[in-house]
Amino acid sequence: MFQPSGQSSKQKHPKVKVLDPDIDYSKVKSVHSISSWWGIGGIFIVLFVGNITNYTNSHLPDGLRNAHLTHFPNAFIAERAWKDLKILNDFGPKPTGTYTNEVLAVDFLNREITYIDQLKNRNQQLIVQNQIVSGGYVGVYMNKSAANVYRNVQNVVVKLVGRSETSNRYALLLNCHFDSVAGSPGASDDSGSCAVMLEILRVLSRQSEVNRYSIIFLFNGAEETPLQASHGFITKHPWAADVRAFINLESAGSGGKEMLFQSGPKHPWLIEAYAKAVPYPYAQAAAEEIFQSGVIPSDTDFRVFRDVGRIPGMDFAHTANGYRYHTRYDSIDYIPLSVLQRTGDNILALTKTIANGDELGSTERYAQGYMVFYDFLGIFFVSYSADVGLMINLSVVLLSIIIPFLSLARSTSGTHGKQIRSETMTGFLATFLGAGASGVLCFFIGLQLDTIGRSMSWYSSTNLILGVYCCPALLCQCIVHLLCDRLFGSKTTPLSLALKVQARLNGVNLFWGMITLGITFTGYRLAYIFMVLILCSLCSSTLISMLGLQNTVHKWLLLHMFFQIVALAWSTQFYHILMNMFVPITGRIGSSINPDVIIGTLATFTTLFSCSYLTPLLFLLKKTDKLIGELVAITLIALVLASSTHVGFPYRDDAVKAPAVQRHYITHTVRKFFDYNGGERYTDSGFLLQELDRNAKKTIEGIAMPDVVTPMREIPACEKELFCAIPFYSIWHQVLFENYWLPAPAPVVRQAVTVSLREKEQLNEHEHRLHLVLKGSYQSSLIIGPKAGSTLKRWSLLSEIPAPIEFNGQRGHFVLLTAGVESEPMNITLDVRHELKKYDGPLIDLMVTTTHWEFHKEHTPVFNRLLARVPSWAHVVPSVAAVNSYTY
Repeated sequence: MFQPSGQSSKQKHPKVKVLDPDIDYSKVKSVHSISSWWGIGGIFIVLFVGNITNYTNSHLPDGLRNAHLTHFPNAFIAERAWKDLKILNDFGPKPTGTYTNEVLAVDFLNREITYIDQLKNRNQQLIVQNQIVSGGYVGVYMNKSAANVYRNVQNVVVKLVGRSETSNRYALLLNCHFDSVAGSPGASDDSGSCAVMLEILRVLSRQSEVNRYSIIFLFNGAEETPLQASHGFITKHPWAADVRAFINLESAGSGGKEMLFQSGPKHPWLIEAYAKAVPYPYAQAAAEEIFQSGVIPSDTDFRVFRDVGRIPGMDFAHTANGYRYHTRYDSIDYIPLSVLQRTGDNILALTKTIANGDELGSTERYAQGYMVFYDFLGIFFVSYSADVGLMINLSVVLLSIIIPFLSLARSTSGTHGKQIRSETMTGFLATFLGAGASGVLCFFIGLQLDTIGRSMSWYSSTNLILGVYCCPALLCQCIVHLLCDRLFGSKTTPLSLALKVQARLNGVNLFWGMITLGITFTGYRLAYIFMVLILCSLCSSTLISMLGLQNTVHKWLLLHMFFQIVALAWSTQFYHILMNMFVPITGRIGSSINPDVIIGTLATFTTLFSCSYLTPLLFLLKKTDKLIGELVAITLIALVLASSTHVGFPYRDDAVKAPAVQRHYITHTVRKFFDYNGGERYTDSGFLLQELDRNAKKTIEGIAMPDVVTPMREIPACEKELFCAIPFYSIWHQVLFENYWLPAPAPVVRQAVTVSLREKEQLNEHEHRLHLVLKGSYQSSLIIGPKAGSTLKRWSLLSEIPAPIEFNGQRGHFVLLTAGVESEPMNITLDVRHELKKYDGPLIDLMVTTTHWEFHKEHTPVFNRLLARVPSWAHVVPSVAAVNSYTY
């Protein structure tokens, strides 16, 4: 043993029980140490496993073609579905009310269903009904209420009759929507689902065996408006009462796997049917809880069937490539046969299982509690009740803490429990502080990138997230562990390096265990995400204890790393799921939220989630400088690329068939204002431009040059007109986003919806009834703003009145009016109460906006010149609107 001169052996080394006798004190290195290069190797292991999970998340089965029919006569044939999809795709955008939606798409569906009927097996019976329905409901969007009124929207409904039809008419419902948003062919959202349903109908109708229960195929023509045709079916179609369960097919992306992201509510038998039936599982209960929390700005027909129809069901959606969602790139060019094949195989198998099972005949008997469900890389599917989940979570957490502690204590003959507890708490504290510190660091990086105008630098180059946020997060966590070791770690611990590191790892168990139990006892099922991570550690520590490897040289480490490979596969798949979902969403959440903060937070969490059981291993390295240096270098390179090069430019066109566009809505608007006596006060016109992401303002200013745009709330009309007379067509876009106004010559407007007062009736001393006539069958909206002293008490539109929304210091009731097939003028009555008796003045301001979406041939030269200045890497949805403002 080396002994410096002037110091005794007693002074330098207190007498303690050393459990690591093979330390070479001439080099002051433990035999448990490993080469410093393994720190860098650990990073490559994480990246390698991450690439594998990225592959499994995107891998799809081969699509079957017509030539395979000979060998697979009862299989889903993707080529047939693809041909149906191509026809729907080639119609172009299909907003509700347009010729492409109300005529071309409906005719195609009816014609194709007729062919299916002609070629069905003689044992099968098909019944087809075309529903044209009107109605409405009050919806809540982003905590704001609105009336949703529809007239003459269309549904194509087909029933494949089951054996039970003579005794009971219970049925399973399959739903898709064939309408699309303006400017998008809607190949994935949602024509692809309709093509899948047509092929499922084709396959089932040609089988000789009749299903036990009937299957209803609902092709609905007004989902984007939103959710109107499904509401019309479930409230007014005679078959709606027969539906006992449903399968809803949707999309929030373009291609990829379809995820089961909502089920029930309750009715665990649906998850059991999924587990039994589908060959390619892809489902997460966590996705259900995240979606239903409202953080994702989207909704599906699932809400209508669940809340209005009180029917249990399952909601599926394609979530990959959200950049193409609701853009011109949601086309068949990006939908390969394999996407349709995977979805078709899964939904066909699930449909047959449910339609022939016992549960559909008595669903309420099986409505018992919630299920925890998830798949592992699509390899296998796991499901159990929430009550069982509570016991599993509790057991795994407790065992994961107790077993390692007892194992380490046994390896020291029970003499060093205090030191083990101390090291465990140091590991817990380092993990906790590392999580907080890395979150603060990534938040600061996000603020700085936004400040220098480089927000969303990772938008189209998502690998930058690894360097800009994940690397700094991991670097910060490593540094915190080193600092905690220096501040709180014992300098004279009798524990060997191997035991010390294992005790620190138990501190990580304690960290995730507290999170798991906290989430579990608050009632959320997503705690399973952390439970599985802890389970991997529990398995390794249990085997290490059973084999007595606690204090071996590297053997325990190999066993730990084996299970950490599994844990990395589990954790990195969530990195891909979260980033694939939320990165594209940041391009359509407006400018008020810094998207770098969102992505930085997600990156911090997923880094901690993936690497927390690897970070304490840095104490095994002979030197940590190589690892720290590499992390610093990667971070600096990524920040330079993000902040100073074209790599950090957020958007790209489809030059490499991977578009990531900036979104824009530009509305050429004419506004007419009428006074209380019906005379025209004034008219103006211009362009409304919307700021849909953090960088949109710069693009808008560039499009408008040399003219200057004005924020909508600063234009003169905001001082005196209801809601600034903005051409409202949705609460989401106009109320929550910033809008800009650019004065311009008036557009050509084919026809606008108008409102006229037919009669004003005095009901009593305080209440008045306004009889209004609304003329025009186009997509429109109403804003009804009661004057000071007035209150809207009743109306004829719906049985209830939504709570007023606030904008620019004013309050008004919002009504979305959707027209499918052309309809007659609409009579509306409004009952208004005024605080003054026998008041005979103006009661309300009323603004009606008509929006023409697919109006390209009649765009004015001024509008076309403005659109020509939109960059190729941007997607613009042009529209023409007429605003008429009245006082009654």
